Amino acid sequence: MKAPILSSWFGRGAVAAPPDIESASLRSDRFRLEREGEWRRLEAIVARMERGGLKRISDEDLLALPALYRTAASSLAVARETSLDAATLGYLEALVQRAWFQVYGPPKGFAAWLRDFLFGGWSRAVRALWLDICIALAVMVAGSVVGWLLVARDEAWYYRLVPGRMSDTRVPGASREELLATLATEENAAGLSTFAAQLFSNNSAVCILAFALGFAFGIPSLLLLVHNMALLGALLWLFDGQGLLVELAAWLSVHGTTEIFGILLSGAAGLHIGRAMAFPGTRPVLAAAAEAGQRSAVVMVGVVIMMVVAALLEAFPRQLVDGTGPRFLIGGMMLAFWLAYFFLYRPRPMTEDGA
Repeated sequence: MKAPILSSWFGRGAVAAPPDIESASLRSDRFRLEREGEWRRLEAIVARMERGGLKRISDEDLLALPALYRTAASSLAVARETSLDAATLGYLEALVQRAWFQVYGPPKGFAAWLRDFLFGGWSRAVRALWLDICIALAVMVAGSVVGWLLVARDEAWYYRLVPGRMSDTRVPGASREELLATLATEENAAGLSTFAAQLFSNNSAVCILAFALGFAFGIPSLLLLVHNMALLGALLWLFDGQGLLVELAAWLSVHGTTEIFGILLSGAAGLHIGRAMAFPGTRPVLAAAAEAGQRSAVVMVGVVIMMVVAALLEAFPRQLVDGTGPRFLIGGMMLAFWLAYFFLYRPRPMTEDGA
């Protein structure tokens, strides 16, 4: 009995086939007829998803999609094992491949992911860490105060807190002119691109370390924040002693409003993971840590972007723009941008079809 559907796959002629070939054709027809309805339904669902995403799919079809995919994959395995006709095999291979991308494949391409990340995904992840950000901010402020008080009490602490490469002329006892010279601009931008690359590498390493140490319940991340901000406190004390606190603040604000914000987010991301492990609630510890890690990872991708921006600001505007006012203007604009983006910019989450 000849199958009435999909007969074009087999191209049978009018000449009678040998018994063994005809028997194989009958098995192929029977196999196809038993399952063809499900294949057709899966093909229709996949085609609609390829054209318009999930908005074209009914709830019933969406729930049936995984089962239909597994049925097609099982049929493909049977077709390969029993050496069914090449047309059926080719059809099933193409159908299963298309269905796999809809069921298990990446839900969106890189361009769609980047659009969702920049236009809402990053800022939502940052806002989800608001408690950790508040804790990290308090720790950073305390670290700056501690650094200031330590060197004010004993100048020997300055050399313990400030790296040697930064303490060339910026040391206790330096004159006002010597300290002011460290805040001067460069005459040209030659070599500043290399400087920017070095700064990006250094800043990113600090941020990644603050994030990575979060697995130890966030305590090492907080200690790293204290240490880095104690260095800043020591520098503030040094320049304040020569009446250059405002000039130093302007010089630092050009890149610092971005760099310190990025370090803040890194420490908060590490603390978020550590806090989830220490206080998982009703969830298993690993599940709580995994959920927090996914959220923190989104924040850290954005932090890398902030470190690139901070390195460029530190290497170019900070070194080329002179004057307290212009420097404060650049730093203030960057701070206003980050605050507005993270806490005021709240677009509606995009659907998987980009709507």
